[in-house]
Amino acid sequence: MEAKTAYLRRDFARRRCGQGVPVHDSILGFFTRIFAAIGKGIGWLIYWLAWPFMALGRWFVRRGWIARGIVGGLLVLFVGLYIYFLWQTQVWTGFNPDYVQAYDIERQGAAPGEQMPAAAGQQAQSCAPSAIAEVAADLTDFNVNQNAWITSMIFYKLGFFGLDWDDTPFFDNKASFQRGVNQAVRRTTVELVDTLGRVRGTSQIDNDLQKARENMQFSEDAWYFGLNPFGPKTPTPSFYRSAISSLRSFNTRLESCQATFDARADNLIQYLDRIAGDLGSTSAILRERSENHNGGWLDTRADDRFWFAYGQLYGYYGLLHAARIDFNGVIAQRSLGPLWDQTESQFRAALNITPFIISNGREAGWIMPTHLATMGFYILRARSNLVELREVLDR
Repeated sequence: MEAKTAYLRRDFARRRCGQGVPVHDSILGFFTRIFAAIGKGIGWLIYWLAWPFMALGRWFVRRGWIARGIVGGLLVLFVGLYIYFLWQTQVWTGFNPDYVQAYDIERQGAAPGEQMPAAAGQQAQSCAPSAIAEVAADLTDFNVNQNAWITSMIFYKLGFFGLDWDDTPFFDNKASFQRGVNQAVRRTTVELVDTLGRVRGTSQIDNDLQKARENMQFSEDAWYFGLNPFGPKTPTPSFYRSAISSLRSFNTRLESCQATFDARADNLIQYLDRIAGDLGSTSAILRERSENHNGGWLDTRADDRFWFAYGQLYGYYGLLHAARIDFNGVIAQRSLGPLWDQTESQFRAALNITPFIISNGREAGWIMPTHLATMGFYILRARSNLVELREVLDR
């Protein structure tokens, strides 16, 4: 009787678990089906990505040797260029957060364009060059000569199977960083033309600085050929290289006392205002992305925002250091040395943030970090120091 009762209980339990299937077998089958579906989806994705190459391979084996040679050569060229593109996006030649140490703030005792004391045996008149123009030229050289300008490369423009690289988490960090550096140089060339390279804004615009500004404002993504307008074009790096030549030509003329640099306090105030405004705009972009797109490590645009801001700070760090050289007399007169050092240290501290993967988590989150909010904090701190410098200069 007891054996029969136990059998009925086991049978009843099996029926409740699903037509005689034990509980652990039912759970195991559920997860098996899930993983099978995931594997099938991955298989279809791989097939979809590989299908064009499989079709090309079938076409290739049916053709003669001439067609195979032409197509094979084009394929080798394509693969070679793609490898070059991948290499350029991953290798950052000349990147150094401490690059400002190469510019000695004690190298000259005169403002740019002012006559320097003649060295022993020197008879030709010599004036001081501009550190701002020198750093702006060197930063652009770093972008387009020491490294390839990523944004205008054909494989960057083609994207990932038609998807813009900026919308993916791959191969766009260096491009965003370069555009951030370029933004700092662009703003500086505008100030050189409008105020720094003229006497009180009423003298004639310097021709070299005007050319530099025009070339630096050129589109960042131009290749050798374009659709709008249709036809061949001069690529972006060529314009930026021309800007380098113009900036260095301006400095050469300064050294020979044939150009003007107006190192007055009000010009420095305006330059600091422009930098603070530029950083304020970037801070707003970071805040909008951080507040409205909390995707953590899955936010594919967070790295673009982060590295653009990083590049901007990288560029302005050197340009501020250069401004201290050019405006050394004004800074010494207003006793701004310690405050200026503190401002530069804020920029340098921000350059220590170099995470391997950029995450845009919630500020109150505890799993995924929020690198955008962290970068925004450093930008606002640096900007507050710029505002304080400006206020002291304006007293």
